[in-house]
Amino acid sequence: MALNSVNTNAGAMVALQNLNSTNNELNSIQTRINTGLKVGSAKDNGATWAIAQNQRATSLSLNAVKDSLQRSQSTIDVAIAGGESVSDLLVQMKEKALAASETTLDTTSRAALNDDFVALRDQIAKAVSNAEFNGTNLLKSGGTSIGALANASGSSTITVAAQDLSLGGGNVTVASTASIGTATAAASMLTVVQASIDNVSSALAQLGTGSKSLQSHLTFIGKLQDTIDAGVGNLVDADLAKESARLQALQTKQQLGIQALSIANASSSSLLGLFR
Repeated sequence: MALNSVNTNAGAMVALQNLNSTNNELNSIQTRINTGLKVGSAKDNGATWAIAQNQRATSLSLNAVKDSLQRSQSTIDVAIAGGESVSDLLVQMKEKALAASETTLDTTSRAALNDDFVALRDQIAKAVSNAEFNGTNLLKSGGTSIGALANASGSSTITVAAQDLSLGGGNVTVASTASIGTATAAASMLTVVQASIDNVSSALAQLGTGSKSLQSHLTFIGKLQDTIDAGVGNLVDADLAKESARLQALQTKQQLGIQALSIANASSSSLLGLFR
């Protein structure tokens, strides 16, 4: 190639290549600053982007786990509230039965006590039937146990068993037709009611333990999700302080590149002096 040529300007070519490289870097830095990401797409860094995308999927899936845990916890809380009402009603029924077991009671007093007992008994059935949340009732006969999601893949669950508190069931052994119309019936009912109180207390303890387990796991899932999100940030987030410094340097480099290209383009005009 001729050293002095108007057709080929090697200096301008080099200057233009350097300026284009600087502009490309500048565009990349501006994109990082605008998005806050150093890896915003697969073309930036395929391996890192794939890892980050998988972790994002896990983090988003944990939202469903949290929803399941919270929904299950609410269902158990409603069941506990209903169970506590049942326990309180049984305590009152025991009081009525004890009073009715007195053999010297007159007919009117015994009938009044029996009416109160029956009203309390029927209230148990109402409390059990109303202890429902989102279509799930843990206290009714044949109630459905809870199986809350425990991980992002859905392969693990936390199960909380239903507790039958219906009249005549395994825990509340007071029959739906029970009464204390006689002293003998009242005395017998004392034992039945006390056994029911003990059973209901045990059932509520199990529900309480289940609720606590769900809350503990919910706290763990929240921390796990935060840790995963932080890990994704470590992989793809841009260091804006560093990018700002690079931006200043590249802007300066761009200006110098423009001047260098201008000087290289002007060099061929000096050849005109040879023909004067």
